[in-house]
Amino acid sequence: MAMNSILKAADIKKALEAFAAADSFDHKKFFEMVGLKAKSAEDVKKAFLVLDADASGFIEEEELKFVLKGFASDGRDLTDKETKAFLNEADKDGDGMIGIDEFVALVHE
Repeated sequence: MAMNSILKAADIKKALEAFAAADSFDHKKFFEMVGLKAKSAEDVKKAFLVLDADASGFIEEEELKFVLKGFASDGRDLTDKETKAFLNEADKDGDGMIGIDEFVALVHE
């Protein structure tokens, strides 16, 4: 499943352009701009499955680095600083990974 089956391609493009500069990524603004924040928990879970590249049930730090590429192939890699900040914000149980429920909660906060 591709992200553009859940979200509008134009919204994805606009959000990726807004955060094109290194160290500019803000997950709250990004999820709002792509329209994910307004989606149902079911749709957010579908987006999680796209981002969980190895289908482990978690988004690990290495996968998080490529989160923007999950929205569009021309998305940039997150910097180490952005990746760590994103992980710290989402990983509520401290296991070093983002589970599907943590992701849904993060998107909807």
